[in-house]
Amino acid sequence: MSENQASKVQEKNPEIETSISEEATSISASAELEETSISELKEDDIPKNIPTADDSSSRINKNDLESAGFTLDEFASLLGKYDYNFKPGDIVNGTVFALESKGAMIDIGAKTAAFMPMQEVSINRVEGLSDVLQPSEIREFFIMTEENEDGQLSLSIRRIEYQRAWERVRQLQKEDATIYSEVFATNRGGALVRVEGLRGFIPGSHISTRKAKEELVADFLPLKFLEVDEERNRLVLSHRRALVERKMNRLEVGEVVVGAVRGIKPYGAFIDIGGVSGLLHISEISHEHIETPHSVLNVNDQMKVMIIDLDAERGRISLSTKALEPEPGDMLTDPQKVFDKAEEMAARYKQMLLEQAEEGEDPIAVMTI
Repeated sequence: MSENQASKVQEKNPEIETSISEEATSISASAELEETSISELKEDDIPKNIPTADDSSSRINKNDLESAGFTLDEFASLLGKYDYNFKPGDIVNGTVFALESKGAMIDIGAKTAAFMPMQEVSINRVEGLSDVLQPSEIREFFIMTEENEDGQLSLSIRRIEYQRAWERVRQLQKEDATIYSEVFATNRGGALVRVEGLRGFIPGSHISTRKAKEELVADFLPLKFLEVDEERNRLVLSHRRALVERKMNRLEVGEVVVGAVRGIKPYGAFIDIGGVSGLLHISEISHEHIETPHSVLNVNDQMKVMIIDLDAERGRISLSTKALEPEPGDMLTDPQKVFDKAEEMAARYKQMLLEQAEEGEDPIAVMTI
């Protein structure tokens, strides 16, 4: 240092000492600084060749890392151990940090924020992302694809809900549960409903109601499962089975009920017995042989029938008027007599079944003779 420079330093000593003193006083409790008078500094005490931020000598280079005990490659490998290995099909936790018009940005800990398209937000129809997601919300997401060229992953909530919906439906089928679902559309084949968010189909033959099919939209129907097949994406349900089961809980074999003829087929007639349909097979109309049910019955005929079988699994109720004939052939010659004496004949029939059961014979087999 030249004499002129030293002289300038000496001239500024009072101001510098005052500044240092004030700073030392404010932080002395934590750092315990020692005040040093610049006037006491000697030329040999001032460091020489102090590098600046622009000086390359101030930067860490490869040789510095190697001297520290590991190389750049080893350092990169170490960082790689802490990077998640995401792959399609994984379910991960993520934090919602941005809701956009076409989807949501999700932080799952990857190098780049993941993206969830609008159509993947739910298995159900939603108006907007905010119906399902909120900023800063943490939840599970399904990884749909590998990283794209920008290193971004695609996510889905719908896929998780879809998987869990099928699990729930399979469990409900296993339990033979009755569910209630709203009809949202009809077509030529039947009606469409949603069960746990999945689309289900009710065949026309399994809809048991006096309403026109088109009038069922927005109605909630009790339903039983007919087919649950995730691989083929088939979910088939029955309204009729649910009604029959409900009705069966109040019916018993051998009981006489009043019904109305709703349809006639070559093999028999379908009788409405309080909202559910039972089959009066041609062989159960009379002890006498008949060529066709049309020769004995007419649509809307009111009649008494006896229940001879309840098949809850298939949703079928089997009926008979043959068992109610006082004399063989009365259904052909005097159906009113059969109607009037139905309860009396049913009581006799039940007594006969009890006697057959006591003798070790199969009551069901006797009833179908």
